[in-house]
Amino acid sequence: MENLFQINFEKGHVLAVEDSLVQAKKIKYFFDENNMPSVICSNGKEAYDSAKENKPVLIISDIVMPVMDGYEFCKKVKQDPELFDIPFILLTSLGDPLDIIKGLQAGADNFITKPYDSDYLLSRINYLIANRHIRKMGSGDMSIEIIFQNQKFLINSDKKQILDLLLSVYEAAVNKNMHLIEAQRQLEMLNDSLNAANKELEAFSHTVSHDLKSPLNAVIGFADLLKCDYEGILDADGQSYLDYIIQAGRNMAQLIEDLLAFSQSGRIELMPEKINLSEMAASICNDLRQMNFVAQYDVKIDEGIVVNADPKMLAIVMNNLIGNALKYSQKQPAPSIHIGSFESNGKKVIFVRDNGAGFDMLKADALFRPFIRLHSNQEFQGTGVGLSTVKRVVERHGGAIWFESEPNKGATFYFTID
Repeated sequence: MENLFQINFEKGHVLAVEDSLVQAKKIKYFFDENNMPSVICSNGKEAYDSAKENKPVLIISDIVMPVMDGYEFCKKVKQDPELFDIPFILLTSLGDPLDIIKGLQAGADNFITKPYDSDYLLSRINYLIANRHIRKMGSGDMSIEIIFQNQKFLINSDKKQILDLLLSVYEAAVNKNMHLIEAQRQLEMLNDSLNAANKELEAFSHTVSHDLKSPLNAVIGFADLLKCDYEGILDADGQSYLDYIIQAGRNMAQLIEDLLAFSQSGRIELMPEKINLSEMAASICNDLRQMNFVAQYDVKIDEGIVVNADPKMLAIVMNNLIGNALKYSQKQPAPSIHIGSFESNGKKVIFVRDNGAGFDMLKADALFRPFIRLHSNQEFQGTGVGLSTVKRVVERHGGAIWFESEPNKGATFYFTID
């Protein structure tokens, strides 16, 4: 970094106060890099004692510190006849307007916002030391009583201090505004990139749904025909090979469907309406039991569950949750599922509960991430994408989803729709 500092430090040093070891090392490195003799203290009391013993040319202090904070330390220095003329910089986040008032009340000369820019800190040090003679010329002390946020404050600072302090606050605000403008520009660029990526994703989805599914359906269809038409010609091994091809094809087709649903769940415009969730759940459960799950289930669906949601998206949620409940409980002697709701903290919580295989909660922290599965395909078929889609749909509706489970004691998935 180019050294802009012009003041001769042969007869003095900078005193810095910082209770954080990491920040203390950082500011020590800054002083060394710019050839500034320095003393680093960890609290205001230690720093005050150091200043009394060996007067510094400038003090830089954090505000929040043990023993004696930055405001008290600054006030003590400014009230000391031997130290009052030392330029004093407070390091602060300026998170509260009272920071400025307290800084004025304490007699600080400048604020530096954290995290600070090294070049800016260097310029402030240079400015304060270069202009310290103005105060020695005697600009006249002034006492101002002000009321701010229903509190009374007495400001004992000279005009130069007040001007420097307010200018430093204004400069910090300008710098933050410039950063916000740049962040907004970057955000707009990212948004343009996101829009372009979404268009590419739509094109990809179209390719997947047509160019990949069509040949895959042909493979599955002809394998089925081969199995049926040549049943008497193929031996047992040939038949098992065809079964494997058909099953693998169907798994691949399901994965494509799940990936399409996942990609669309994040960008399809939601069209919420009043939905009887009890009727939707009953219809989905009936369809799934006819197509895939033929065990003798005990199914309980609470009546009168009504929500306001996008019907297509909510159907994806219920298909996945009910499908999982049926799948993971089908090997139980008396499989059962319960779909219901209850009120909690003013919100309707919907749940899908089963008495199936369950899972270890300690291993389920990534359950909603794509392709994460807690059971092998040998135990239960699946793609690991369904719950990721469910979570995305629920969150797009302003809701949340969570679960409870134990191995071999079933699982319950809860979700809300705002």
